[in-house]
Amino acid sequence: MNPITALITIVFIVIGALLLAAHLAIPGVILIVLGVLTAFALKMANNWERFVVLRVGKLHAVKGPGLFLIVPIIDSITAVIDERIQTTAFNAEQALTRDTVPVNVDAVVFWHVHDAQSAALNITNYREAIDRVAQTSLRETIGSSMLSSLLADRKDADDVLRAEIARKTADWGISVNSVEIRDVAIPVALQDAMSRQAQAEREKQARVILGSAEAEIAAKFVEAARTYASDPAALHLRAMNIIYETTKERGATILIPTTMVDSMSVALPAAMMGQSNTAAQSLGSKPAPASS
Repeated sequence: MNPITALITIVFIVIGALLLAAHLAIPGVILIVLGVLTAFALKMANNWERFVVLRVGKLHAVKGPGLFLIVPIIDSITAVIDERIQTTAFNAEQALTRDTVPVNVDAVVFWHVHDAQSAALNITNYREAIDRVAQTSLRETIGSSMLSSLLADRKDADDVLRAEIARKTADWGISVNSVEIRDVAIPVALQDAMSRQAQAEREKQARVILGSAEAEIAAKFVEAARTYASDPAALHLRAMNIIYETTKERGATILIPTTMVDSMSVALPAAMMGQSNTAAQSLGSKPAPASS
C-alpha cells in the first residue's frame, strides 16, 4: 500500500470510528466501508512503473504513472512492469568458434521494456527469457565467428549480438539498447602458441627492417668506394679521421702498420700536389682575353 492510499484509508476509518462513537451509526459505517474500499481500490504507480490491469480475466488497461482506481474483486493487477534500463550479465563456457577453438565469453546486455502489455501477456517471465535468449544468441555468434575476428573486431560482434537478441525479443515489448562483450578467454596452451606466433612475426619484421637497412648501407659504401677510388687524397683523409676518432679515448692503444703510415706520409702530399698541378694546368690552358 502506498503512503497516499494509507493516509486516506486511515482518515476515513478514524472519522467513521468517531461518528460511531457519537452514535451516528450510518455515516460512521459508510466512512469505514469507504476506507476499506480505498485501501483496495486506490493505487499509485511510480514514474517508471506500469500496472497491467485485468478485468474479469481480460485485459482492461495499462495504468501509470500516478494515482488510479481499480474495482476491487473485479479488477486485478497481473503485473507491475519496470520500464527503466535493465542490465543482464550472461556468459558462454567452452563454446566453439568457427575454427573449432573453445572459448569462454562474458557479456552484458542493456535493455528496457517499451511495451508493458506485451511484456506481461506474451511471455511468462521476460527477465528470465531475455537471459536465455542472450546466452543462446551468444553461442550462435561465437559459432559463426573466427577466433581472430572475435578478438580483434569485438565491436562488430557486439553489434551482431545486439541485433540478434533484439530480433528475438521484439514480440515481448523489449528493446535492446546495447550489448558489450567484456572478456574472451582462450585456453592457456593456445595463448602460448599465439604468443610464440606473435613473437615470430615481430622477429620476422625486425629481420626485414634490418635487411633493408643493410642494403641501404651497402649502397652508400659502394658510392663511397667509388669516390675514394677516384680521389686518393679523400681516402687518406678518411683514414686519418678514423685513426683520430679511435684515439680520442684515454688509455686506448692503437696498432697501425708501418706500411699504412708510410703510404699516408707520402701518398697524401703527392696526391695533393697532383691536384694542385691539375688546377694550375687548367688555369694556364684558358685563352687570354683579347686586347682592344
